[in-house]
Amino acid sequence: MKKVLSIALVSTMALTAIAATSNTAQAAVSLDSNHVQVEAGDTYKSIAAANGISIAELEQANGREVGGFDLIFPGETITLPGATATTQATDTNTAATEAADTTAQTTDTTTQDTAQQTQATTQSAAQTQSTSTGTSQGTFKISFYDPAVLGSNMGYSGVAANLSVFPKGTTLKITLSDGTVLIRTVNDTGTFAYSNPNQLDVAMPNNQIPSYGVTTASVEVL
Repeated sequence: MKKVLSIALVSTMALTAIAATSNTAQAAVSLDSNHVQVEAGDTYKSIAAANGISIAELEQANGREVGGFDLIFPGETITLPGATATTQATDTNTAATEAADTTAQTTDTTTQDTAQQTQATTQSAAQTQSTSTGTSQGTFKISFYDPAVLGSNMGYSGVAANLSVFPKGTTLKITLSDGTVLIRTVNDTGTFAYSNPNQLDVAMPNNQIPSYGVTTASVEVL
């Protein structure tokens, strides 16, 4: 009889201890709107219920396996789902801003390139319309090159020539075989022109260079 009473007494004390533990468990302490700190007795279930979210959402926000065993300790910081959403939104906005900046830079570069080509076209057109006459130098072989492609900033008003034939600064009127007239000033000597006294290398934007590439022209000194 005493043994039965002892067992009953021990069971009653154990149940009382469990109940006391449950009653003294504190809710997780809120650190800010997106984070809470675990207190003794907290579980993912109690934290989720206290914040009006599902256990699965809480597990996902903290990188846990959904439905897995969620072991947490007092003092641990738990992230609420709202924080994850805010971070993702911030990342998205940052990416969008960077993309907009890149687009703006690309647009500026394209605008500059277009302006340079327009200027070159205007210069070429003005020179083509020129009806100036000068001293004939005969017929020369004509090739074309784009200084910008070679990394040069010399522009498109020049022509490379053999400097023993046409010194630097000489202004030439070049009439191509198709009738196009170009006015160019000797400002350089290229490999072809240097080794071929009867050849001129005319500066011109790539998109304006004739498809035939090499031609002949009558040349006059103005």
